[in-house]
Amino acid sequence: MAETKKVLIIDDEEDFCFFVRENLMSTGMFDVFVATNGRYGIKLARQENPDIILLDLMMPDLTGEEVADELKDHAGTAEIPIIFVTALATQTDTGEGGLKKTGSAYFISKPIRTRQLVNAISEVV
Repeated sequence: MAETKKVLIIDDEEDFCFFVRENLMSTGMFDVFVATNGRYGIKLARQENPDIILLDLMMPDLTGEEVADELKDHAGTAEIPIIFVTALATQTDTGEGGLKKTGSAYFISKPIRTRQLVNAISEVV
């Protein structure tokens, strides 16, 4: 059996985090950790060393970009791939597969289907 991937979700929407965590965990492919604010997300990323981070762009304490910048500036988290998860982009913006790469950043739009998210994670890590 393949080794599970560690996924960290950083998003202030608790319901979104709950359902994404449950759906990813139910595949048996992922261990999922959740932070509902940016500061705790940074701390959890340093503690858990996830394989990938799903990061909301719009949060009240720190924006997703600020969180990403802090993670990229820390040696222990600099190489962790990040997929920005946002309601600001639509399926039309991100394309049929739902994952769009712009420069070195990946984006996926909300709402997210589990299969689409699993495919996106597999493509990035």
